[in-house]
Amino acid sequence: MDMGAEKQHDVMKSENSQGFRMVGVKYGREMGSSDNRRALRDINNLTGSNVPYPPKIFKKVMTEDEKNKHSFVGRRPITRRFAASLAQNSQDCLQNVSTRAKPIGSEVQVRNQLVQDAGFACTGDAIYEEEHVAFPNDEPLPMVEETEEMIDCGMKEVEMEDVEAKLLEEIDICDSNNTLAVVKYVNDIYSFYRETEELGCVPPNYMSNQFDINERMRAILIDWLIEVHYKFELVEETLFLTVNLIDRFLARQSVPRKKLQLVGVTAMLLACKYEEVMVPVVEDLIVISDRAYTRDEVLQMESSMVNTLQFNMSVPTPYMFMRRFLKAAQSDRQIELLSSYIIELCLVEYEMLKFRPSMLAAAAVYTAQCSLKGFKHWTRTSELCTKYSEVQLLDCSRMMVDFHQKSGKGKLTGVHKKYSTFKFGCAAKSEPALFLLDMRN
Repeated sequence: MDMGAEKQHDVMKSENSQGFRMVGVKYGREMGSSDNRRALRDINNLTGSNVPYPPKIFKKVMTEDEKNKHSFVGRRPITRRFAASLAQNSQDCLQNVSTRAKPIGSEVQVRNQLVQDAGFACTGDAIYEEEHVAFPNDEPLPMVEETEEMIDCGMKEVEMEDVEAKLLEEIDICDSNNTLAVVKYVNDIYSFYRETEELGCVPPNYMSNQFDINERMRAILIDWLIEVHYKFELVEETLFLTVNLIDRFLARQSVPRKKLQLVGVTAMLLACKYEEVMVPVVEDLIVISDRAYTRDEVLQMESSMVNTLQFNMSVPTPYMFMRRFLKAAQSDRQIELLSSYIIELCLVEYEMLKFRPSMLAAAAVYTAQCSLKGFKHWTRTSELCTKYSEVQLLDCSRMMVDFHQKSGKGKLTGVHKKYSTFKFGCAAKSEPALFLLDMRN
């Protein structure tokens, strides 16, 4: 009876209070008799254990039902040595030193691996001793504070993306019922413009390949075309496309001085065919050029230009971007007119070819806002829509302020006269944002 009870007692105590096998132990037959067994320290510190630590444990195999019935979480006993290491880790974290004790979180993973390697199939008596448990390749895991900071940063990034997407959606709320605004596709359209705008750009030094014309002649031609455009009452897209066709043709073809005006007139004819509803006839362009060229010369130059440009007439211009950026800035009529005035001043200047069309449009809107408000103004919505920060726009904007300040004082005053009329709100008479030039120093 006594031997049977003792054996039954050993079987019942083969599991801990949670019904799981004990790991990281030595078997009784390796330790010898129970009389020579070492005394254990803090044997009651097992988490979840309310009974004294068993002197012997009989290991048995767990069935699949028992594994699924209980959830095992490996925990390390709170010994004096373990508690001291935790205290040392806390002090190192508070002092923010570079060399700190490794966190013990990885020991839990190693212990779980030992549980799987043990196999639950071994039988025999065993005793747990902390000193004989080895944890190889112990690598530090992130501390709780570091993990929480990573989660917070991730949540903030997600929230910021949601806010930015909402700001972009609010740009077209006013046109949600306007089918001509194509609100559903407008973002894709302008994304395509951003990808293809470089195709319409020219080298900023292409005049070096011309033997008979220079930058000054180009400026005179464009200033005259601005007056012709205003007299014919053409749409704004026609003017910007005309200048683009001229620059792209001159970048590929050498032109003598006496044919430069013919290039400009023919470029305006092509732009009108592409943008206008009512296209001026060839005779009107011949008359406006003081009959310097014949009809056959105009048609021959037209054929030469389209073949040189490979019939690639549809390119993004600064005006296309400016309309979108003005909408994102929630601009009024005054800002729209001043932005148009500033960007048309840039058409005459050869040195502005180094900037992309989207950059010119964004800088024109930014400069107009600074001029009218008297201080730097660039909203988060405008930055998201244009993809240009205020710092990126400063160089281009300062050049625009310089052109604004000098407009009307030189010989090329076509843009200044145009925007000095009441039709264009006398935008040319507005004060330039000189404080942007002062910031340069």
